Amino acid sequence: MADHVDLVLAQWSEQRPDLDASPMAVMGRLKRLAQLVDTELRRNFAAHDLDAASFDVLATLRRSNAEHRLTPAGLMRSAMVTSGAITQRLDRLEARGLVTRRPSETDGRVVQVTLTDKGLKLIDAVLPTHVAIENKLLEGLSAKERETLAGTLRTLLESLGDKTD
Repeated sequence: MADHVDLVLAQWSEQRPDLDASPMAVMGRLKRLAQLVDTELRRNFAAHDLDAASFDVLATLRRSNAEHRLTPAGLMRSAMVTSGAITQRLDRLEARGLVTRRPSETDGRVVQVTLTDKGLKLIDAVLPTHVAIENKLLEGLSAKERETLAGTLRTLLESLGDKTD
């Protein structure tokens, strides 16, 4: 059995036998996998009138603490985007009544972003389907293979500087 990346590697081997194209075996598959996963997840988001960026903000607020509240800076760190990008996301979500932005009760210079009841209901409705889709996408792997893959990907991400500390 072969996939599209095997075809690409065979073509490079034939056309450029002097070139070690073996990194393409991993990177090409990661890229194709990301595209397939993204397509499936976007369908679920669209069914709930969301996009991936909006889902990310709502999910980050939902999982962060009991108050479902963070500062825009906290959201930026979690979503790894610029302040301009987070502002645009928050503007759209606030206009839909899914989040509120208010000055902190303890420091008026700090803004707190909080899920509204409507936002909480929406993310709680989207999340089970999201996880079910992820499970379906991974059903070709055993539990042990999933664990091994997750560990290998963590190691790669950490080696590229993606750490929490």
